[in-house]
Amino acid sequence: MSNNITAIIIAKNEEQILLNCIKTLNWVDEILVIDSGSTDKTSKVAEDAGAKVIHLEHSSFARLRNEALKHVQTDWLVYIDADERVTPTLAKEILVHLETSSAQALSIKRKNICYGEELSHGGWDNDVVIRVFEKKSLKQWEGKVHESPVYDGETILLHTPLIHLTHRNTQLNLIKSAAWTNIEAELLHKSGINPVSFFTIMRKGLMEFFRRAIAKNGYKDGLTGLIEALVQGINKMLIYIQVWEMQQVPPLEDKYHKREIEIKKLWENDHVQKLSTTQKNNK
Repeated sequence: MSNNITAIIIAKNEEQILLNCIKTLNWVDEILVIDSGSTDKTSKVAEDAGAKVIHLEHSSFARLRNEALKHVQTDWLVYIDADERVTPTLAKEILVHLETSSAQALSIKRKNICYGEELSHGGWDNDVVIRVFEKKSLKQWEGKVHESPVYDGETILLHTPLIHLTHRNTQLNLIKSAAWTNIEAELLHKSGINPVSFFTIMRKGLMEFFRRAIAKNGYKDGLTGLIEALVQGINKMLIYIQVWEMQQVPPLEDKYHKREIEIKKLWENDHVQKLSTTQKNNK
């Protein structure tokens, strides 16, 4: 194992943006793309760009990051998402620290671009992620929704931000929200949360909106900041609506099964004759 670095990208159906991500990683020695069940050309885009592709379909980002760790053959590794971009300045800063720093992990502040605008308030201003690790110091990742690393050693915060090109449009937001809000709802349901009412759903959504828009000054980012705060409020409501679904007795699946049986019995007790050839011709 030599003193170099591997970049790891976890991707699912990211054929449109993956190549641009890979192009910002030409300073690493190897690129691993963990394809978590893509139905588009994500894998082909990665392979054509010279990346090694590993297929593993799983809903847990911690599981995916841990699987990638098993395939790293270098001293260092950096985790990058498909919608993140490394600038030349950040790449140089990382490489300098690998040569001169005694730290075992590097944290990076993210510059978040939502709906095409940089957001500096509303909870986006203190977005720091730990993404660069000495391999022998990184033990594993934990957490089903918001995963976090378990590692030994010192952490240093870099000066240069990582560009995060997220929330490109509402349709993509809803697709991603449908996945992670369901996971968070399952965790809440398993925790034994109190029965969810309509008031609970509205209160949680409004509280999240006001927390981001007012308490965290999201309004200072203009209309984009307010819309982003509203999106986060809607996501919070989606979580609690799904918890309400899970709390139904009997379960929703059983209720629909009962309806299907009722309709089946209607057909068993009645018969509808097809139109005769003559009737069809007359029509």
